[in-house]
Parts: sequence; structure tokens; C-alpha cells
Amino acid sequence: MKNLVVPILAVMLALFLPQRTAAQTAPFPDMSTPGTVSIPDPPDQPVIPFIDLVIRNPESGREVAFSVQLLLLLTVLSLAPSIIILLTSFLRISIVLDFIKRALSLQQVPPNQVILGISFFMTIFIMWPTLDEVYTNSFRPLQEGAISVEEAFTEAEGPFRIFMYNQMSNNTDNIRLFMSMRGLDSPETLADVPTYVLIPAFILNELTVAFKIGILLFIPFIVIDMVVASALMSMGMIMLPPVMISMPFKLILFILVDGWGLLTDQLVRSFV
Repeated sequence: MKNLVVPILAVMLALFLPQRTAAQTAPFPDMSTPGTVSIPDPPDQPVIPFIDLVIRNPESGREVAFSVQLLLLLTVLSLAPSIIILLTSFLRISIVLDFIKRALSLQQVPPNQVILGISFFMTIFIMWPTLDEVYTNSFRPLQEGAISVEEAFTEAEGPFRIFMYNQMSNNTDNIRLFMSMRGLDSPETLADVPTYVLIPAFILNELTVAFKIGILLFIPFIVIDMVVASALMSMGMIMLPPVMISMPFKLILFILVDGWGLLTDQLVRSFV
């Protein structure tokens, strides 16, 4: 049997190889288009730019000043999130929205990312006149080279100072508090209040106003919780959590009175 394997393989190769060779070498039929195969050129190698950093001693005081200005600019950019949170309307809006979420007994809806996103875009809406004034009087002239960095900082500081002071125009106790802690005289105008005093006074004022709004928002929902809890106690359903039963009623009340619209309207009006 072993001797028959080799002749059988030879016969099979003889039967199939001529047919494949004939099929490969058969001429194309008439009116056919001859095909060509070309290998494309390999793509060029990507060019990676070379970055060189040279550290040398400054040759003039102008270069020293430019280095200091660049360092201050990087510092401001790193503190930009804190500036947006504390020097704008973001602080009050975010606290009030968190209060309404807790008053409705909602745990995961809406998520914190959504609340922060709503607060951010409402802050842009409220702060747009101030931001537009800063861009017109500070950023654009600085970009065109019409003013220096110091002048641009002064022009950008002014609109934010006016905005913060307007929010405390009816209650300047916080300004007097920080002025007294620094040993300064009681101010008569905004020009008498340094920026380092105005900023913490504004933050304290925003926290106070936000908590006042939160308390007013909590009162009607607490009443609903008390009514539901009393009803459950009178029926002897002690083991059933009152918050679980009162949450749908609070949501229905909030939707029927157009709660989001009223809340947004009052928040915007509180800054005007």
C-alpha cells in the first residue's frame, strides 16, 4: 500500500496541473480591455516638527517684564475655574439648583453634571454684558497692541468690580465687615473698596442670598412632606417611608406651577 501512494499522487498532479495552466495562459476574448496592475508609491513619512527650548539670561529689562507677564498669564489661566465660580453668578445659581433638587427629594435626577452645565450656561447668559465689555475694552485692544498688559488688566477688572458691587448695593454690611477687619475706613463709593476686599465680600453675599432662596424653596415642599407623613401615621402605615409617597406629589406640584420657568426667571431677575 505504501508503494501505491506515490503513483496515485503523481497521477492526480498530472490531471489537474495542465488544466490550471491552460486556464491561466488562455488568451483574452476579443473586444476585451487588457488590465494592468501597478503598485502605488508608499506614502511619505510624517513630518514631526522639532521643538527647541532655549533658556538664556535676559538682555534687557523689557525681556524680564515679558517673562513676568507670561508667568502671571499662566497663573490666571490656572485659576480660571475658580474665577468663573466665585466672581460670577455661577455660585448662586449652582447652590439654588442643588437646593431645589434636594427639596424635591431627588437623588440622581438631574445628575450633578447637568446641574453644573445649566449653571454654566445661565452664568454666560447673565454675565454676557460684562464679558462683552471686557472683550471690547480689554482683550481686543490688547490683541491689537493698542494697550499694555497693565492697562488691559485694569479695563478687565472694572466691569467685574461693578457687577460685584451692584449685587451688594442694597446690603454693604459684608464690605464694611472686611474693611474693618483690614483696619480701613468705611467706604463711601466703589472706588474706596479694594479688589481684595470686594471679592470675599461678594462671595459671602452670594452664599447668603443663595441660602435665603433655598429656604424659601424648601418651605412648600416641607409642608407636603408633613401632610403625607401625617396621613400615613393616621392610617397606621408607619413602615412606609413618607418621602417615597410625597415625592410624586411634589413633582406634580412643581410641574403644574411651571417650576423650572419660575425658578429661572427669578434667578435672572435677582441679578438685574
